[in-house]
Amino acid sequence: MRLTFILYTTGRCNLRCRYCGGSFDPAKVPWRVEYNLKLLEDLVRGGDVIAYYGGEPLLNIGFIEDAVERFWDCRHVIQTNGLLLDRIPREILDRLDAILVSLDGVRWITDLWRGHGVYDRVVGGVRRLREMGFAGDIVARMTVTFESDIYRDVTHLLELGLFDHIHWQLSMVWLDRRLWGDLWGWIESSYKPGLERLMGLWISGLWHGEIIGIAPFQGILKRILDGGPTPPCGSGEDSFAVLTDGRIISCPIAVEENWAWVGMLGTVSRCELEGRRNFIGEPCRSCELLSICGARCLYTHRERLWGDEGVEAVCTCSRHIVELVRRNLGRIEEATGMSGLGMEDLAYPEYNNTVEIMP
Repeated sequence: MRLTFILYTTGRCNLRCRYCGGSFDPAKVPWRVEYNLKLLEDLVRGGDVIAYYGGEPLLNIGFIEDAVERFWDCRHVIQTNGLLLDRIPREILDRLDAILVSLDGVRWITDLWRGHGVYDRVVGGVRRLREMGFAGDIVARMTVTFESDIYRDVTHLLELGLFDHIHWQLSMVWLDRRLWGDLWGWIESSYKPGLERLMGLWISGLWHGEIIGIAPFQGILKRILDGGPTPPCGSGEDSFAVLTDGRIISCPIAVEENWAWVGMLGTVSRCELEGRRNFIGEPCRSCELLSICGARCLYTHRERLWGDEGVEAVCTCSRHIVELVRRNLGRIEEATGMSGLGMEDLAYPEYNNTVEIMP
């Protein structure tokens, strides 16, 4: 069984995005790694995935270099805000399978939420990676807010020609509910129609033999065909986070929630991790789409930050995108057949590279 280990390199961040707040309190997530990497050797196997996370992981590039050298036969992934891409040494760059870079869409919306000038710095950094010949998977990680237009922002990032895949996370339960204003109006008049247009674009590409890297469509299709963990990110089933103080938790977001506690490095065995399964409550447990949706995000499923309305809003969005893929299965199969592609060519990701399958 392949596992994904999300290693916090630091709790510190060099940005203070409006929907995030920046660095972790060092009392909750220390800004320095306080354990010996040797402790991971009892858990990690060749072929596993190691993803570097923060804070901003590239603030501690030395830790990443040590981990890549120690676990040379793993797949290595970085999730970064993209401001420090020039810190990655060439020998480490050549060992990375995927780099996930935070970018929210067009320039103004990225800078509005992440800070003035962030868009240009991130795009410039990604462009340099391509000029250096990086051939791995570069993924744009979008945070979608009430000011986002999903069609406009996804197509803008695709048109840059820098990213292999685009994925996004709806921030609706992370922000103050009052900021969203007409939440349901946005879902019905902006988000749903935008997804429909994106699906049309995606299928049009298939007719021409082009697989446009819209990760949620590909990931949902893969789950329809092959199934997968619950939730789709694998948190608590095939993916575990290790905080800088050596705590192992099921979900990388849940740094202080008791339900996410797994144990400390040195006290948890590989067999214990491989045998873990999540308990999924209602309304997801009884839903006919559970095998595909997987209850979406474990943290929001457990914490329910906006109460019943948040659950309903997330469910509405998740149900729509799942049914959008299911409704178009015939068109997808026809397009791939005519263009010489196989359905297996569309399945993504190949392994758990930490993309958001269910936005």
